[in-house]
Amino acid sequence: MPPGLSDPAPVDALTPSAPTLWTPLGHTLFRWLWIATVVSNIGTWMQDVGASWLMTSLAPSPLWVAMVQVATTLPVLLLSIPAGALADVVDRRKLLLTTQTAMVATALALAAITMSGAMTPALLLALTFLIGTGGALTAPAFQAIVPDVVPRAELLSAISLNAMGFHLSRAIGPALGGIVVAAAGPGFNFLLNAASFLGTIVVLSRWHAAERESLLPPEDLRGAMRAGLRYARHAPALHAVMARGAAFTFGASVVWALLPLLAREQLHLGPHGYGLLLGSMGLGSVGGALILPKIRNRVTPDSIVIAASLVFALSCFAIAHVTKPLAVGLLLLPAGMAWIAAASTVNVSAQNSVPAWVRARALSLNLLCIFGGIATGSICWGWLAGRVGVPLALDAAAVSLIGSLAVGRFVRLPDAGPIDLRPAPTAWVSDFAEEPSPNDGPVLVTIEYRIDPANTRDFVRSMASLRRIRRRDGAIRWALWSDPAHPGNYLESFVVASWIEHMRQHERMTKADREVQAVATAFHLGPGAPLVMHRIHAIMG
Repeated sequence: MPPGLSDPAPVDALTPSAPTLWTPLGHTLFRWLWIATVVSNIGTWMQDVGASWLMTSLAPSPLWVAMVQVATTLPVLLLSIPAGALADVVDRRKLLLTTQTAMVATALALAAITMSGAMTPALLLALTFLIGTGGALTAPAFQAIVPDVVPRAELLSAISLNAMGFHLSRAIGPALGGIVVAAAGPGFNFLLNAASFLGTIVVLSRWHAAERESLLPPEDLRGAMRAGLRYARHAPALHAVMARGAAFTFGASVVWALLPLLAREQLHLGPHGYGLLLGSMGLGSVGGALILPKIRNRVTPDSIVIAASLVFALSCFAIAHVTKPLAVGLLLLPAGMAWIAAASTVNVSAQNSVPAWVRARALSLNLLCIFGGIATGSICWGWLAGRVGVPLALDAAAVSLIGSLAVGRFVRLPDAGPIDLRPAPTAWVSDFAEEPSPNDGPVLVTIEYRIDPANTRDFVRSMASLRRIRRRDGAIRWALWSDPAHPGNYLESFVVASWIEHMRQHERMTKADREVQAVATAFHLGPGAPLVMHRIHAIMG
């Protein structure tokens, strides 16, 4: 490994030829981080196999076994919003180093207690939950650094390559985990998982991350959380991404939740056979990652998710009524392809629909919906399997996947061609006698327009688009006022919580936002630009 990793590629760099799936590996940091992450994920999957199999011995009921998946994913539900805000306001490198180190310590504790024979079902879930907490704090930061280490033109390839690496580890980790459980017991799986984090820690410790460019102080955690939620509330593209991800993972979670019981009770397999089944699904995911870049430019993201949902549903139907291990393993191949097709398509859409300043927060909300679907689905299918059996629970999950296609009738994923979300901060020239203090506020901003009354409808439509930008970037209230005494005179007003938040509004503008603003401003007929005025709250009656 080189002595230092300090070559993050500029986000706006252009690639001279169309990138392939492997192009991002040409960047030193991405290459080493990708390798380390694959190794770490292999350890994670080995732990999942060990924990699920151990639970079938400690408490062999469908609900207890399904709760292992719940303990893994529940931290994402609880911590996604603060984790995303944290990743946007602190040094991501330091955050990742801290969480990775904590996960090493927890995995070592899990291994020691298991090997001593003192493990209980509740303690297993608690320690699994703690490791899941580390993963929840890690995931938004890891996803958010991808555009910082590869050029924008290679972003889709980098995301697909990360997804392929994740599922490559899924192909190796469960099979290896099953072998280790059969040979040495689940405690060794937990010990190897602790060791798997070390590579990532080494790579991150040698990475010299670029300084963030901002003249303003960083946001505090609570303010960052509010800003992230406000942005998400006024971002229809992100709404579509979150809805489609949750709808798919709710039904698809049945495989992760019930496959241990299916392997043990219906197929009469041991831990090695269970690991091979998961490896088969992971192998299908790798195949899907190789095929997906070739079809992504030919079909819409919605079409990919629809096809993936149907394929996964058919696989669940078939698996529910097959009793041969080899047949189940073969049926898990297309299920794995469908999983990666849907998951990576949703992830790419999420990355392409948000600007850099709120990237980790938006991605954390997307993860919240995805893992929320997995957690609630795991509880649902585990509960149902305990009452009607695993096969009927698989049938019900397949029906839910087909039913999830109705979500696509109301919300559509953003198309593959991303809008220009590069930063384009507006210039600030103060003519104040005294600059307001950062915490002064609320702040009222008014902008006066004079337009041709014949263009009223088009102007109002353009202002509706601008309203969404103002609200996303910091406005807590917005309005457009007409002057009945002077047709064509309009006043835009919006309120921001503080002066520092208004300054951040200027920094948060993207090139796409500037284009929307330019369309609205073009209707102005005055001799100069629209008149902008700022007022600081003094008293409220």
